Amino acid sequence: MKAFLKHFFYALYHQFAFLYDFVAAAVSFNRWKDWTREILPLIEGTRILELGFGPGHLHRLLRRDGWFAVGIDESSQMTRLARRNTDGKANLTRGLAQHLPFQSEAFDTIISTFPSGYIFDPRTLAEARRCLTVKGRLIVLLAAMPKNQALQWLYKVTGESSSEAEEIVKKKLQKPFVKANFETEILIRDTQSSRLLIMTARKK
Repeated sequence: MKAFLKHFFYALYHQFAFLYDFVAAAVSFNRWKDWTREILPLIEGTRILELGFGPGHLHRLLRRDGWFAVGIDESSQMTRLARRNTDGKANLTRGLAQHLPFQSEAFDTIISTFPSGYIFDPRTLAEARRCLTVKGRLIVLLAAMPKNQALQWLYKVTGESSSEAEEIVKKKLQKPFVKANFETEILIRDTQSSRLLIMTARKK
């Protein structure tokens, strides 16, 4: 099942990218875009880099709200889709988060919403740290879960009480960022129907 899901999401992000919005809306009960907007109030500064911009919906909001925004994504299909969704006016490029083609200290905030495992890659975190200004901030929307299932899921994964389970998961998720020399905090944001897990990592 794990291998199947890996291939499924790879295909969804590449050759079946045109179905991405439909699938995302279906699995999130049409709340996907609302969830991603939750990181906007956490952004600092004016120069923003989005890792894995996907269909480009969040990137369109960044430009609308006056930030200088740049996006990078490795999928050629998603890049074409995002260019259409942003009317071809966005600063989008293809590339890997592990090898960012930007100058050091070029961005005040780097953001990523629902990324795959590449976000925990030491090379990704090292590149993010290099490209952030002094005290710059990396913000990652890691997961969203229905409120009535979130604590049950944590208990099932860890076997601990709800409060202890939450702390265990937080520490596990923070570990790669701490090792990459970030000061980290995990925020739990409650929306109307969901709980969002957001990592904020500040460059030391």
